[in-house]
Amino acid sequence: MKHLVTGAAGFIGYHVSERLLARGDEVVGLDNLSPYYDPALKQARLDRLRRHPGFRFVKLDLTEREAMESLFQRERFPRVIHLAAQAGVRYSVTHPHSYIASNVVGFLHVIEGCRHHGVEHLTYASTSSVYGLNTHMPFSVHQNVDHPVSLYAATKKANELMAHSYAHLYGLRATGLRFFTVYGPWGRPDMALFLFTRAILEGRPIDVFNHGKMRRDFTYIDDIVEGVVRISDRPAAANPDWQGEHPDPASSSAPYRVYNVGNSEPAELMDFIGALERSLGKTAEKRFLPMQPGDVPATSADIEDLARDCGFHPGTTIETGVANFVAWYREYHGV
Repeated sequence: MKHLVTGAAGFIGYHVSERLLARGDEVVGLDNLSPYYDPALKQARLDRLRRHPGFRFVKLDLTEREAMESLFQRERFPRVIHLAAQAGVRYSVTHPHSYIASNVVGFLHVIEGCRHHGVEHLTYASTSSVYGLNTHMPFSVHQNVDHPVSLYAATKKANELMAHSYAHLYGLRATGLRFFTVYGPWGRPDMALFLFTRAILEGRPIDVFNHGKMRRDFTYIDDIVEGVVRISDRPAAANPDWQGEHPDPASSSAPYRVYNVGNSEPAELMDFIGALERSLGKTAEKRFLPMQPGDVPATSADIEDLARDCGFHPGTTIETGVANFVAWYREYHGV
């Protein structure tokens, strides 16, 4: 099976590509190598992917319409796993145009390529951030998500709406995956675990927002990858029981689905920091700060649909996951 994996030099895209290549699939990895964070880390991920004979890299920006059209026409991908995006909740507060360009215009170019060139299944990344002001826990894909609190979340909600319209109009099989706080080896330097680890090892204080009163459904990267690959292998189908009178947001009369991919065991932020301190053998100096714009105090994933349809329940503990990250960090940075 040949896959297009967008964002292949990114955190999740790299790991998904590795998994597909390991089972013998062909991967065309697309990335624009954005300088949003250190491109050297992206190059290091690509260097590892290039060891596989089934991997080819295409340096391309999603916003380049003609080049994207040419790629789809030339390659005729059976499957597309779309993971490229302008990420980050807080960055979207100060750089809104980047999010519209990459996450809306770029998504349009991907979905148009799928529509016109016979893609069997589009699997794309959404986010737990779409739940926004929802407070009923755990977050369920059967809840309406109409109150995002960041532009990043709004663009991901827009992706879900665009995917549904293409599933309805053109029969494009499309599945969105709402990821919950992904962490692990080869992670992004702008995320909390990376920032905390660097600061603790350098003897600097760590910034703990909302005065530490945060709960997150921390989900280890291997569990995320397992969810992505299983869903990609299971093209979306119409829900025969769907009714417009009582519309289910997670499915449709069109071949459209949305799933949560999360650990479903939310942890207190202070417990997560504690696991990191134990792995590093050092105590963090903590600087407690107010909530940041665009953040929410808690996330928790209802993964009943994922477990039912794919037979998979993420379950890596934070102790194991954080220890694996620390081991990778020490090796990669020679610490």
